[in-house]
Amino acid sequence: MKLDQRIKPISYLKAHSAEIIREIGDGAGPMVITQNGEAKAVLQDVASYERAQETLA
Repeated sequence: MKLDQRIKPISYLKAHSAEIIREIGDGAGPMVITQNGEAKAVLQDVASYERAQETLA
């Protein structure tokens, strides 16, 4: 999965939040959210977040 295919502006997040959460929960992978053209946040499912945290610990 390439992150460049999952980059969306914050306006898309606002308009499609339920759909995005469903996709991420179904394993679509993380999504980068931009604001004013800059990456500001990454949305990912809880399980992959927890795995990443355990790996870093």
